[in-house]
Amino acid sequence: MSLRLIVADDAVLLREGLVGLLRRVGHEVVASVGDADALQAAVRAERPDLVVTDVRMPPTLTDDGLRAAVRLREELPGLPVLVLSQYVERSYALGLLDSGGGAAVGYLLKERVGAVADFMGAVDRIAAGGTVVDPEVIQQLVRLRQDPLERLSPREREVLGLIAEGHSNSTVAARLCVSDAAVNKHIGNIFSKLDLPTNTEGHRRVLAVLAFLRS
Repeated sequence: MSLRLIVADDAVLLREGLVGLLRRVGHEVVASVGDADALQAAVRAERPDLVVTDVRMPPTLTDDGLRAAVRLREELPGLPVLVLSQYVERSYALGLLDSGGGAAVGYLLKERVGAVADFMGAVDRIAAGGTVVDPEVIQQLVRLRQDPLERLSPREREVLGLIAEGHSNSTVAARLCVSDAAVNKHIGNIFSKLDLPTNTEGHRRVLAVLAFLRS
């Protein structure tokens, strides 16, 4: 499905690289901007299907892009947003992921863009109302709550990371070369150790993790 997108990043080479990548797979980039003010103006003018934005942009070169994304989702409920960053900006990350009930939103580290298929899959899932969160983002945010991930085994951490990326149980099983039954058991253990509900599916499993972080 072709999407109308806006790309925001003050690094020209990365921004143009993203624009070229998105266009090559059939999407339409209706605006390409380099600062948070231009991002907000473009979104209001174009009403895109999805926004891809950096965290650190002018005018202050701090977290302007992330704060703009939070404001836009408050102003335009349901606006799909994918934030890309070189680091985890904790102060606004949970606000972004909590906006709009946590639907149609993602936060990925820029290194994930190198995995083109995974990046495009994230774009499609977010545009369709899903939630995609980088495993490293999850881990850093969880550390704010005295690192409950310490309760998990190394294998359970792997499974949680793949869940956070939006993968189905069967895909997790294939990637880890284990049975579906083993994945189901790991997921049950994860939810139990993190005091999360066990009856969630799809991107709602990521939302369950975010609910734990907010509680």
